[in-house]
Amino acid sequence: MSDLKVFKDDNAGECIEHYTDKNDIAQRMKKVGIRYEQWETSEAIPAGADSETVIQAYKKDIYDLMAEEGYKTVDVISLTADHPQKDELRKKFLDEHIHSEDEVRFFVKGQGLFSLHIGNEVFEILCTQGDLIGVPDGTRHWFDMGPNPEFTAIRLFNNPEGWVANYTGNAIAMQYSRLEN
Repeated sequence: MSDLKVFKDDNAGECIEHYTDKNDIAQRMKKVGIRYEQWETSEAIPAGADSETVIQAYKKDIYDLMAEEGYKTVDVISLTADHPQKDELRKKFLDEHIHSEDEVRFFVKGQGLFSLHIGNEVFEILCTQGDLIGVPDGTRHWFDMGPNPEFTAIRLFNNPEGWVANYTGNAIAMQYSRLEN
């Protein structure tokens, strides 16, 4: 189940807002410039489907978003708990960072925890199957896939080379929740 918790950035221990309804989450995220929406497919995606099958199942939504926002490439990432580099991949995004490229993810299955540091607030949003999140370039954030990742996500890019983590040096992420799975 998708979930949004909001905190003041100087008090990780006190949630000041909490939303579980997807429409409420979308409205709250829109207020701070974050795209959050749901996509559905009428096609069943078989377990272990290749990237092309996954993309084809959501092609209308993907191409509509590409046309609207100017994204040029799309790919699929799948990560499982038995991936030999899961710990290194997890650690890579646990510290606060920014990108010079939007971070757009659609969760085909599984989950991931995005934490967004906007102004003096931190938004912890647990994205699950069917959720699309669009984090604009330059937005301070961190991402946790948990110690036992199990997700498939569609990623959209203007320039994949621009999707490099530029760390802020702020240790704020250490104060907030981690995804336990």
